[in-house]
Amino acid sequence: MGIEINRKAPRRIAQAVMSSLKGGVVPRVGLPFITVGREKEINAFLSDEEIIAEGGASFRFIVGKYGSGKSFLLQTIRNYALDKNFVVVDADLSPERRLQGTHGQGLATYKELIRNMSTKTRPEGGALTLILDRWINEVQKDVMDRSSTDDISSLVEKEIRDIIFSLNDMVHGFDFARLLSIYYEAYVNGDDEAKAKVVKWFRGEYTTKTDAKKDLGVNIIITDDDWYEYIKIFAAFLKKAGYSGMYILIDELVNIYKITNSITRQNNYEKMLAMYNDAMQGKAHYLGIIMCGTPECMEDKRRGVYSYEALRSRLASGRFSGGYSDLMAPVIKLQTLSYEEMLVLTEKLSQLHADLYNYERKLTEEDLIFFLKAEFERIGAQELITPREMIRDFIEILDILYQEQKLKLEELLGSGRFTFSASSAVDDGVDSSSPYAEFTI
Repeated sequence: MGIEINRKAPRRIAQAVMSSLKGGVVPRVGLPFITVGREKEINAFLSDEEIIAEGGASFRFIVGKYGSGKSFLLQTIRNYALDKNFVVVDADLSPERRLQGTHGQGLATYKELIRNMSTKTRPEGGALTLILDRWINEVQKDVMDRSSTDDISSLVEKEIRDIIFSLNDMVHGFDFARLLSIYYEAYVNGDDEAKAKVVKWFRGEYTTKTDAKKDLGVNIIITDDDWYEYIKIFAAFLKKAGYSGMYILIDELVNIYKITNSITRQNNYEKMLAMYNDAMQGKAHYLGIIMCGTPECMEDKRRGVYSYEALRSRLASGRFSGGYSDLMAPVIKLQTLSYEEMLVLTEKLSQLHADLYNYERKLTEEDLIFFLKAEFERIGAQELITPREMIRDFIEILDILYQEQKLKLEELLGSGRFTFSASSAVDDGVDSSSPYAEFTI
């Protein structure tokens, strides 16, 4: 069996990837060096991107157990979207960040999304000011290219006003447009303080209407109840500002599933339903939404997403799907990577480790197969093993073999000293008292 050899990775990228994976988290850079499989899922999302860029909207759920690759796929989609000139905002839900709340939890999610606003040229987040300034610069450049008159400023102002005015018909669009006007005037006048106040408002950082009225002359602030309406306005504005549209990526839906108060939990599902309906019914434009969760947090009819009947009836699989995966459905269920795909992944990781520490890769294809057989054949592997666990195990092996130059892979795995960690098993929902929580190969 032949395996494709990676191109050499820069050490900075290799370090970031290895550190992230060993820590059990998804790297935000270097994904092309380790991506395997998921071609069908990625193609489904690329099809969504085309629809969104043409003025449509999409809403998808990625469902898989802990460590199955949900967050990895989400980051891969993020990179594709950035390359296609989308603006991407992302956030992980938590007890303090929800879709709906009475004590600022919904607004906290909005703040996190805007804080992480990213573009192709600013992939690390914090791109809001860059986007606003780029918008004005692009309008100025476009007007200069098209106009032969000397009165450029008035033409630029008219173009800006036309874009701003087009947002007025949307819910809260008038106030949003008013703030864009204030920002433009501050930009022209070199008033950085006024620009900063507008950005502060867009970030949801004004806590009282009085402060907003005093600083900006607008008698409204973003709240728990209406933050999503402003997301829709942002999506429409970003398209007019020269971007393909906007993507919202939300991970850790399990934190809604964990809410103990049933009314609060149902309120969050109601907000989710409103967002879903907007996307499906054409009420949102240039907007893609992806949420990630486990099978339990989706399908549990007592506390999960499917406990809200209006969502269950829209999202549950139909009668004819059987053992097939419908990648055109709103819910995409991740299948475990195949043996062949895991073999390719370990090869990529082996090469990346060699790139990082500047040595000739020593593990052969036979070595990699030996490792995978050891992983797949251990007791309970079918229930417990995930790509995350295998990756962490394999990187640990690479680190040990690099430090112990004379040690062979077979000797390490056959030594009785290499174990499946109990803490990892607990993280993946396995009771630490289980006989599989610590298993010696």
